[in-house]
Amino acid sequence: MTLALHTIKPAPGSKRQSKRVGRGLGSRGSYSGRGVKGQRARSGGRSGLQLKGLRSLMLKLPKQRGFRSLNEKPSVINVQILDQNFTDGEIVQPKSLLSKGLVDRIDAGVKILGAGELKHKIIVKGCTISASAKEKIEKVGGSVL
Repeated sequence: MTLALHTIKPAPGSKRQSKRVGRGLGSRGSYSGRGVKGQRARSGGRSGLQLKGLRSLMLKLPKQRGFRSLNEKPSVINVQILDQNFTDGEIVQPKSLLSKGLVDRIDAGVKILGAGELKHKIIVKGCTISASAKEKIEKVGGSVL
């Protein structure tokens, strides 16, 4: 059988039908599992886990405010730190920064900023770079690839 849009079927067990309640006097009939009268029987009546044992835990948590972006920010490193850890002609790239322990992670990229002085001619590869950092690197005789 060939794979085509009209032959695709969901994985067995992935589509579970929701239980229909209140349709006759059989299983889940009549009161539909809500008991008799009271606030919990009404629509919108019973609030979630806040009223149970989790309420005290929820109150202990700090309040969440504002917006937290899902976009990962690159690891940041300054020219001064590169000057202290690299010599003339050495290639600065995310892997070398990670192996020397200068950045914690490189999966979101590495950005080089221009704070501090630079004396060594370094070659920068595979990093985003600020205008001031690029200027300092090229002024000393290094290059940005």
